[in-house]
Amino acid sequence: MNSPNRYIVDFDPFAVRFPESFFLDGIRWYGLAYLAGFVIAYMLLNLYSSRGRSPLTKDDNASYITYLLFGVIVGGRLGYMLMYDFANFCANPLTLFYIWKGGMASHGGFVGVVLATVFFARSRKVSFWTLSDMIVTVCTPGIFLGRIANFVNGELWGKISDVSWAMIFPRSAPLGTPLSEIAPRHPSQLYEAFAEGLFLFLFLQYRFWRGNLPKGRVSGEFLVLYAIVRIVCEIFREPDFEVAPILGLSRGTFYSAICLITGVGIIIFSERKNK
Repeated sequence: MNSPNRYIVDFDPFAVRFPESFFLDGIRWYGLAYLAGFVIAYMLLNLYSSRGRSPLTKDDNASYITYLLFGVIVGGRLGYMLMYDFANFCANPLTLFYIWKGGMASHGGFVGVVLATVFFARSRKVSFWTLSDMIVTVCTPGIFLGRIANFVNGELWGKISDVSWAMIFPRSAPLGTPLSEIAPRHPSQLYEAFAEGLFLFLFLQYRFWRGNLPKGRVSGEFLVLYAIVRIVCEIFREPDFEVAPILGLSRGTFYSAICLITGVGIIIFSERKNK
């Protein structure tokens, strides 16, 4: 199944490495992806403000991004520890703060964003659904960059495949395994980057600028579409064997199903509320 023409995914996960005497190993591409995602989100929020599509000022946007940053990091990290690494979390709860070692859950990040938006909406006395409909349209570039960082890190690889674009992920095999003996796999991180990130960004931007949609409609559509594309991508992604499935489903598929049901409920709620 392997071939000398297969692309080998073997990047350095660090954009910058620090001296061994430093308390951190360096700056990871994953961290830079998060940073770039927040910068893009801030720029888009400012664009909405300047075009009269947002109740927030540019100063408000800076504060909102701070809320979101805290929500994403805490929610994403706590979600990962509870959903994917609960045993280690119970053994050493302080691992929750080992952010530099990686480990973030997108579904946990969603919960963190929702809670951050609830608190910020109350502090500014604006509609939660107005903010929600805006934030779902600006978060997808961060999802795209995060999945690209997963690819660079050579993690969250896909299932073994013989398709022509399958790639070699050295970390998918025991350390020291010759490359010629490592089976090629789907680059599922790239599938997710373009489906969860680029596709959703283009679709949601179209829906947002179209205008005259009921409050909450764009938020519901985001959850439904994210869940669908994530469930499809899970077909090609190698499950985490150290994490037990739920009802026979991978964790990603199960939590996406919850997102799907929630999204449908929000769409129905928004339509009935605005009749």
